[in-house]
Amino acid sequence: MTDVDGEALRSMVDPDQVWPRMAAKYDVENPVPPWKTSLDGLCDALDHAACDAPVPSFKERRDEEDALSATVYADLPYPENQLVALAHSLLARGVIAEDELRQRLSDVRRRLEA
Repeated sequence: MTDVDGEALRSMVDPDQVWPRMAAKYDVENPVPPWKTSLDGLCDALDHAACDAPVPSFKERRDEEDALSATVYADLPYPENQLVALAHSLLARGVIAEDELRQRLSDVRRRLEA
């Protein structure tokens, strides 16, 4: 797996933006972040993908997730480490480009702050 050190990934690794802190800040009692179901759905879709993109297989994705979560993203709690590890893997494989990820993150932030 290729190392990735992009601005978009660095912006995702913000200890002040992890779900336990955000839930406490906004007095939310649900221990699971609202985006976790979307992440699970994306992982399921990737696991069943039949396309020409260099999408990782289930085993590759889980192995990369485990390795990145235990090393590069060890300071993030679950499921944030899973989310960032997946983004890292998709960037490293060229499935998504750095500028596209940055734009999508910006779009989500804009919707949340509206």
